[in-house]
Amino acid sequence: MTARPWQKFYDYYVPQTIRYPRHPVQRIFSTTAGTFPNKVCTNFYGSELTYWQVREQVLRLANALAAKGVKKGDRVGIQLPNCPQFIVAYLAVMHLGGIVVNINPLYTAAELTFIIENTTLNTLITFDMFLDNVRQAAKETGLKGVIVTKITDYINGLGVSTAKSLNLEEGWLHFTELIENCKDTRPPRVPIVSSDPAMIQFTGGTTGFPKGALLTHGNLVAATFQAGLWASPGAYSPHAMPQSERSALCVLPFFHVYGNIVAMNWAFFGCATQIILPRFEIDEIIDTIIKAGHITYFPAVPTMITALVNHPKASGLDLGRYIGLLNSGGAPMPVELIERVIDLGITFNEGYGLSETSSITIANPIAYNKVGSIGIPMADNDFRIVDVENGVEDVKPGSSGELLVKGPTVMQGYWNNPTETANQLKDGWLYTGDIAQVDEDGYIFIVDRKKDMIIASGFNIYPREIEEVLYEHPKISEAVAIGIPHDYRGETVKAFVVLQAGETASEEEIIEFCKKKLTAYKVPKIVEFRQAVPKSPVGKILRKVLRDEELAKLKK
Repeated sequence: MTARPWQKFYDYYVPQTIRYPRHPVQRIFSTTAGTFPNKVCTNFYGSELTYWQVREQVLRLANALAAKGVKKGDRVGIQLPNCPQFIVAYLAVMHLGGIVVNINPLYTAAELTFIIENTTLNTLITFDMFLDNVRQAAKETGLKGVIVTKITDYINGLGVSTAKSLNLEEGWLHFTELIENCKDTRPPRVPIVSSDPAMIQFTGGTTGFPKGALLTHGNLVAATFQAGLWASPGAYSPHAMPQSERSALCVLPFFHVYGNIVAMNWAFFGCATQIILPRFEIDEIIDTIIKAGHITYFPAVPTMITALVNHPKASGLDLGRYIGLLNSGGAPMPVELIERVIDLGITFNEGYGLSETSSITIANPIAYNKVGSIGIPMADNDFRIVDVENGVEDVKPGSSGELLVKGPTVMQGYWNNPTETANQLKDGWLYTGDIAQVDEDGYIFIVDRKKDMIIASGFNIYPREIEEVLYEHPKISEAVAIGIPHDYRGETVKAFVVLQAGETASEEEIIEFCKKKLTAYKVPKIVEFRQAVPKSPVGKILRKVLRDEELAKLKK
């Protein structure tokens, strides 16, 4: 698609095309640090670091890692919640030309083992709260390069080491001590080009275990520029927003590509102070917003926004005065919720993206936001809607088909998985699996998505991954996991279980079994026992029948 008629709806400050700098993604941070060295970069529970102080920490860690043998192309896992250490580690690895592997801090030992083996990690940067899982995974995989921090190390300023009490395994290293013992602040002389891989982001899908979307420096730079110029600091504000006042509330996890781009890297691009919170706790969010006085930009997911507008303090706060722009992504946002946000006077927009597109591809303009639509393609992005059956023929406007996207943010492919890469990436077009329609203005509406994937609180969940855990239970004969509508999480996981003949089990027993093997958001919240599950004549379990039954119950 060459003509882009939807661009007439762009906000006045959004370019129709962008000249992306051909430099590595960490240069976005470095440029801001050199231009505004004394601007506060991170605020972590009141402890502040300037851009220059963060730069020094980054370079010392980069040179320390290089001295330990980390080199260009090495995969380095970062298993941290939002904290200054994540930013320092991420930028340090990028300076070395390493490939950041984002890892959910809540992963179980089994999930962590899969990631380590799949990417052949040689270094893992983690923290103190889940070391038992790390120890088990390291033992199973033979991983030696483990670096540990305590989240509290950066609450009192420049990485004050309190990690010596952790009794780490022989050869494991302390994050803060690595930095303290390296005085070299020269940028590493590692040649990095836009096509070099920068990040492996594990992503959801419809079958199998998670796949690692391989994103290049060029992908991440393009995504950051698209996001930054779409939500240009001050452009949507009643008054020009000087860089000294810009801030971003960063509670979206940095280990997820959405938070990585639209929170962390957006803040680097806009020279904003990142007000960092490691978890979403609504009372803490409200108190943080009040204390800040004004947040320039708050990227979130619908579950966060639901909690925000339903908080008892929300109605009396006049939230539109406290939040410059509220952005929603990660999962569809109900129209009713969007209208409530608008009624509160909050400037709002919603977007759409995937891990495979570096989180960025389609968004609503701020001035012409169509409620219920995911928006229009951002600068330099194209889309098609094709016949679901053949995946080739474009459908007519108003008809439903599979959404395909193309642009500079689309991944290089799946890490070490050429089969899945070929299935979803054809001639530069990414087959999203989402079923969509387009209106006469070029605004895109998602009407369905691949049936099997569950999206709970913005997280993509594989039913098969849950089912394989259920099948490990000795009492279970058959198991099916589906997503059912949930007012807060969007969807929640329900499991249907058929027990072995003569066996008995309780819902609590099954849930507790899953908790030992799955991250919390993947654990079924409801378990229904059945004598049999519906199947096709050839024995295929009819997941759709179960889903339709649940939807029918809600309509009664």
